[in-house]
Order: sequence, then structure tokens, then C-alpha cells
Amino acid sequence: MAPNPGKQPPPALGAAGRAIDERFGGTAFLRKAMRKAFPDHWSFLLGEIAMYSFAIILLTGVFLTLFFKPSMTEVVYDGSYVPLRGVRMSEAYASTLHISFDVRGGLLLRQIHHWSTIVFMAAIVVHLLRNFFTGAFRKPRELNWLIGIVLFMLVMVNGLFGYSLPDDLLSGTGLRILEGVVASLPVVGSYVLMFLFGGEFPGDLIIPRLYVIHILLIPGILLALIPLHAVVLTWRQTHTQFPGKGSGNRTVRGYPFFPVFIAKTTAFFLWVFGVTALLATFFQINPIWLFGPYDPGAISSGSQPDWYMGWLEGALRMMPAWEITAFGHTVALSVLVPALVVPGVLFTGLAAYPFLERWVTGDRETHNLLDRPRDVPARTGIGAGGVVFYGVLWLAGGNDVIAHTFQIPLFWTTWFFRCSIILGPVLAYVVAYRICVGLQRRDLALVEHGLETGVIRRLPSGAYVEVERPLDGERLAPITDPRPAPAVSLARPERRGSRPRRRAAASARSAWPSTAGSPPTWPVRPNAPGTATAPGTASRSNPDPGRRAADGCPRPCGARRAGAAKGQRR
Repeated sequence: MAPNPGKQPPPALGAAGRAIDERFGGTAFLRKAMRKAFPDHWSFLLGEIAMYSFAIILLTGVFLTLFFKPSMTEVVYDGSYVPLRGVRMSEAYASTLHISFDVRGGLLLRQIHHWSTIVFMAAIVVHLLRNFFTGAFRKPRELNWLIGIVLFMLVMVNGLFGYSLPDDLLSGTGLRILEGVVASLPVVGSYVLMFLFGGEFPGDLIIPRLYVIHILLIPGILLALIPLHAVVLTWRQTHTQFPGKGSGNRTVRGYPFFPVFIAKTTAFFLWVFGVTALLATFFQINPIWLFGPYDPGAISSGSQPDWYMGWLEGALRMMPAWEITAFGHTVALSVLVPALVVPGVLFTGLAAYPFLERWVTGDRETHNLLDRPRDVPARTGIGAGGVVFYGVLWLAGGNDVIAHTFQIPLFWTTWFFRCSIILGPVLAYVVAYRICVGLQRRDLALVEHGLETGVIRRLPSGAYVEVERPLDGERLAPITDPRPAPAVSLARPERRGSRPRRRAAASARSAWPSTAGSPPTWPVRPNAPGTATAPGTASRSNPDPGRRAADGCPRPCGARRAGAAKGQRR
């Protein structure tokens, strides 16, 4: 059949396309990329919110750099804001007031810039949690997970430097805390302090140096890492998806990149920009004119940093006033531990977790299907404990506001948070673990008995029973469809002919409930209602006790459809 001339590109456009392809190539990649399938699930939009917020930050930041003056030179303010006329201040603070009150649209762009940073950080945190709870960090995405952790740290630091640039009283207080943290470093603290501030605090070099880092160094790194994280590796690898009907470890169910995904993601960018603009229009943030210029001798009650720095503020407020003297140096643990040890443990733990889980479970398979959080209760409990740990630190950052609001002594709130930081994560782990196990048992009951309809029928014998409706294929697939297990058996080698790894097996048995059991007896019979599966006993929810979840609990998601596995051994 001859091609339709009406659908052919214009000759000039076709010639230009061929010329570009002959010199740079890429036609084959573009053809494949246009057909790449993207699953349609709302949680995958969290990363896009972060990416679009970053784009808005760049656009508004370019506008602000045209008017901001990163200088500590002292000037006398004579601008439009009457209450501060005649006040001595730095040129950085004066230029920020000029942007807010004298540049058309300046205040709106400032607020959009600030709100975009808030949304950017929130999207990164929620996106990171989604990846953690669903196991999206597993092979082959360990590198992408590490890049995400680096992005998280860089954006947090850049946000701190960004809101320190106006040189107002609030941001100056934050810089004073930073100066104290740097000075507390043993041996090298004074050298780092002189390198950063160029002399005694506050000096006249800190704002220009933060400005260079804020608009050039860190954004340049982000511009290199974000495309690698969101585009290159995502295109190179199979897109993750949740288990369901038609989804498999090698099959992606979704819509093509062009034109469906392009249209949807463009509309989503406009939604992100619109919501950010509405927030900037109706909700005031960082009103520096109310704080006044920075004065080392001035303090204000209820000063709070942006939410993403609140957890570090809380760690500083909770830590007792401990210090030790060693080798002639005084180590201020009250500053060093919350400012360096706590974030070091958090970020190191996040970066190392994929490799620790792989070592403990022995799972080295490729995973393109995500886990439902209930299917891996141990990981979900660890994540819940981490969220509570972060949340307690964040709340502790406002202990003075809490004490003033509820009219309770400040020391009560401090001791409450000190106890909560220890007990809270443990309690969260136990509660999350038990909830996941309960949801697994509910899934098993749904597979065996179906959904309750509320319809009561009377049997010929006179007994009354409730009519139950079997689950449809769409709801049954995430529970019963086979997929790679999150842990391998510790009672057998990983590969045929290889020797079991004794060290990992011993560690796994000490850290996780035992997964070793006797070989199953076939055919398999479902459990009786109200009974649980004993370790090493085969059932529909656990056809092979040697392949159990990483927590040792039966995984209904690994159950096969009725009759599919009868008379077979793995």
C-alpha cells in the first residue's frame, strides 16, 4: 500500500531531520523513547512535582539575580518601606527590600521562588519514602537511589544558603547557628570557620560566598544529576510498576511516552506552577521587612527555620549540654552530636540500606515490580520508625512555640521529646509490623472466601450464611500473581552448584525471623479459617516455606492461583 502523501513531512523538514541524524544520530533512540510505556499511577507523579518545582526555581531565580546585590557593604535605607527608612543595613538586605517593594512583580516572584523550594523539598521527601516502602531501590536501581540521596542533601543545603542571603534577623540567626556548629568541629573547626566566613563572625564575605554557591555551584551539580536521575537511568531501565493484572517483571502496562505521557506531563507542569503561584499570592512567607536587618545583639522569640531544616533545629534543642575534654581540646557534644552525628547516621543509613537489605535477604534478582508495603513488614516497620524519628526531631524544633501555646514548662517539652526520640521509632516499628501482618491475613481471607456482600441466606438446614463474592481478576492479581520473592531461602544455595553464604545466612537468622523449614507436602490445602500457618508448613499463602518474606511471615502475594501449583515442586 502506497504511503499517504498527506502524512509525509515537508521536504525541507525531512531533509533537515536527515541532516541532523547523519551528524548527531539519535533517530533510533527517539523512536524507541516515543514508544516507551509509562505506568499510570498517581505516586509516579511525585518525582515530576520535584522536577517541575526545580524548573520554577531556576526561572524565578534568574529574575531575582538581576536585582539582588550580594554585598555586606553598609548603607542607609531610603526605599519605599517607610518603617525602615534611615536604618543602617547591608546592601544585600536593602536590595531584597527593593525587590519586594519597588520592582514590579518582585514580591510575587520572591514568594514563588521560596514556595517552589518548599514544594521541591516536600516532593523529594515523599518521593523518597515511596521508593523506600515499595522497594524501588533494589537492583538495578541502587545508583539511582544514591543519586536521590545526594540530591536530597544538596537541595537542603542550598535552601539553607538561599534564605540566608537577605541578611535579615531570622537568616542571620541561622548563620550564627551554622557558625557555632563549624566552630565545634575538633581540630579543624577554626580553620573551616576562617575559610567560610573569611574572619570573625559575621564578617563581610559570607554573603558573597553563599551567593556563588547558591546560584552557581550547587545548581550546576543539580542540573547534572537531575537529568541523570530522572531521564537517563529511567529510560535505560525498565520502568517500575505496582503488581496487578497484566503487569510483570518484564512487562510494563502503561501509556506511550508520545503523545499520551507528553500531554499529561505538560498539563501537570501547568498545575504545579498554578498551585505554586496561588500559594505565593495568598500565603505570605518569609516577610523579611518584619524581621529587620541582622543584629548580633538582637533576638526574637519563636524563630523557626524552613520546615526541612526544623529537624536539625530540634536535634540541637533536645541534646543535653554535654562536653568532653580530650588531648587538650574541648569537644562540645551538645552541638557536635545533633549537627553532625545525627544527620550523618540518617543519610548514611539511607544510602546503605539497599545494600544491607540485599546482604541480609540474599536477594540479588532484578526487580521491576514494586512491593506492596504490607508484603514486607520488616522494611515497612523500619521506614515507619525512621519517619517517627524525623518527625520527633522536627516537632522538637518548635518546643518553645509548643510550650507557649499550651502553657506548659519548656523543660517538660524537652524531656518529652528526649524520651520520644528513643521510644517512638520502636513503637512505630511494632505497630507498622503488626498492621502489615494483619493486612496480609486479610488478603488471604479475601482470596479464600471473597468479599462480604451483606446478603444473608438461609440454608435448607436452617442455618444462616452470608453470601460472599469472589474477587475479580484486577483485585486478585496483586495478591496471587507470582513474582520474585523479596528474600531467598537460607536453607539452600542461591544458584545450582554453589555453596550457601554462611555469613549472610547467620546474620539474616539473627536479624530476621527464621525462614528455614521442612520441604512442603503437595498437594497444597488452604488453611482453615481462623488458623495461622506454622513455620515450615505449606499452605496456599505459603506454598514453599523456603521462600518466605524477609520478615518470615507468609506472603499471600506469592500465592499461586488455585490449582496452578498442585503436584509441582519448585
